[in-house]
Amino acid sequence: MGIVNVTPDSFSDGGRFLDAGSAIAHARALVAEGAQIVDVGGESTRPGAEPVALEEELRRVLPVVEALAGGGLDAQISVDTYKAPVARAALDAGASLVNDVSAFRADPEMASVVAQSGADCCLMHMLGEPRTMQREGGPRYGDVVDDVRAFLEERLEFAVREGVARERIILDPGIGFGKTVEHNLELLRRLSELLTLGAPIMVGTSRKGFIGHIIAASSGREQPAGVAERLAGTLASNVLAYERGATVFRVHDVAPVREALAVAAATLGGKWTARSTGTTPGS
Repeated sequence: MGIVNVTPDSFSDGGRFLDAGSAIAHARALVAEGAQIVDVGGESTRPGAEPVALEEELRRVLPVVEALAGGGLDAQISVDTYKAPVARAALDAGASLVNDVSAFRADPEMASVVAQSGADCCLMHMLGEPRTMQREGGPRYGDVVDDVRAFLEERLEFAVREGVARERIILDPGIGFGKTVEHNLELLRRLSELLTLGAPIMVGTSRKGFIGHIIAASSGREQPAGVAERLAGTLASNVLAYERGATVFRVHDVAPVREALAVAAATLGGKWTARSTGTTPGS
């Protein structure tokens, strides 16, 4: 899953693809690198991010989705939003996956929008909301893996009760969303425990802050490594997640991650195969 941030303030590439033309070109470039899904988002969910008005999010996202859907893109189009009106408009425009960081909690209409459309969806764990999830004092869990697993199980069953087909649901433990470095590492170490939920697992470690902290600690630096220095850590975390059962990888740098996963798959005795576009997550 290649990331297309149509935002001025995303932590990694905010402002680079804010105009529709740049975002469309970027999405096409990601598909050329091997992305099977492009995830178009008009609101940053970085720590401390402020909400974006509905009209502004629609203005950012819709032209991009419409152009990609009408241009014969050889990839599934996902919309990264927790607002039902944005999801509905994007689905009408040609998207077929809704990536909701709130796991259908932020907007009571979201589950019915997804169910009625027959779209795929991704439900993510997040402690609190972007503005508050990393506040001073830090997030706390009993056992982070058990807590995240229980949350995802509850949201999965909620979505199914609301009419979403179980086979169309992807689950995301929410690396970096209301978690410390230690929480993120524990989730990656024990990711296979989430497989018992019976849904595909997506991971989103790309260029995230915990990687910068680990790199800095390994080299005796006081400040976290910058975003541009986090590719190697992104590759390592995605390969480890693949080995532990993840099947969807949300990344900025599609080509190197795809190549790393291909080598990992070959090493483990398999072959990296592209997921067919326009199919259910389990296909």
